[in-house]
Amino acid sequence: MKAPAGGVDTAPDSSLWHTVRAAAALAAAVGVGRFVYTPILPLMHAQAGLGTSAGAGLATANYAGYLAGALLCTAVPAVARSSAALRWSLFVLVASLALMPVGESVVWWWILRLAAGATSAVVFVIAVHALLNGLHGVYGDRASLAGWGFGGVGAGIALSGVAVLVVRGAGDWRTAWWAAAALALVLSAIAWELAPGQAPSQRVRVSQKPERAPRRRRLQTALLVSYSLDGLGYIIAGTFLVAAISQSSPGWVGTGAWVLVGLAAVPSAAWWAGLGRRFSTPSLLAGALLLQSFGIVLPAVVPGVVSALISAVLFGATFVAISQLALGIGNQLGSARSAALLTTGYSVGQILGPLAVTPALHHGYRQALVWAAVVVLVAAVVAATVWAGLSCDRDDAGRT
Repeated sequence: MKAPAGGVDTAPDSSLWHTVRAAAALAAAVGVGRFVYTPILPLMHAQAGLGTSAGAGLATANYAGYLAGALLCTAVPAVARSSAALRWSLFVLVASLALMPVGESVVWWWILRLAAGATSAVVFVIAVHALLNGLHGVYGDRASLAGWGFGGVGAGIALSGVAVLVVRGAGDWRTAWWAAAALALVLSAIAWELAPGQAPSQRVRVSQKPERAPRRRRLQTALLVSYSLDGLGYIIAGTFLVAAISQSSPGWVGTGAWVLVGLAAVPSAAWWAGLGRRFSTPSLLAGALLLQSFGIVLPAVVPGVVSALISAVLFGATFVAISQLALGIGNQLGSARSAALLTTGYSVGQILGPLAVTPALHHGYRQALVWAAVVVLVAAVVAATVWAGLSCDRDDAGRT
């Protein structure tokens, strides 16, 4: 059945395919395009002569590109509803992965990771817009279905981690990048027909009384601060977790832990969405951030295989869900550009994270992970203020 002019199939049985396509887009853009660098980084250190500081610089280039893509979606909202933008971004993303082994210059790699970051941000915003707006407006509030869509990030991480794990015994860092490009190509083919959501409707659930507008703006600002801080803290673990584990464990443990991150992330967003039937979304966001902080610090304070695997599960079970929860709250607070604005703040945090810990990397990764855990803990405290503020709004609405 063809989609209507607005872009999203209206037949109920098309909701599953819509979610699958969005999940594939997120898997290609984030799970592979961005995070395949994490398990490949130790290979590039060992085989391509990439230094620690240069490795952090490549991570920063990717996050700078991500910020540029998010800013584009913020400045030009039509991009988030453009099939052409989605397809061109997927094409450039796959090309940027395939071209990584062509040169051995840090500048060459920097340009390609910059391009990968920009295109992954565009795809992310389009896919999220399709899930949170399209599924809500056409199929009703199917938070669990949207959660499985967000789980595409975890699927991409797991698949790319398995690909790198196989390559460790059969190829080198070049083969790993080509395998990543092939995987992204397959996922892009699945996502190719994704129908971006329509223009945001005015589905504001928080009371629109004028006297409450200042409070809503403060809550929106607090949410932005919390999500940006999480971007700063989580990306340190997201970039260096495999390398950190590999320093004190056999090589396969680090990559294996990254696969576990992906596997834990696949059902996590749907699981947290299910908890939303019993708990408020802001309370779940604060709880997920607290749990993530513990997962990040664990391998730094308790070395060993067991702590590494527990850390991987906790990290995977929270980082995708945190994005879904935060973006959902932004949608609830009524900002038409919430997804792009929050993604922009997240991107700024991701740029600052690797830069901030680069001096500490000369002494290993333990100190960087501790620092990241503290930042995410602060994000949890700020998220708790959003929880308290929205609770007050509900109490006020109940009295009126």
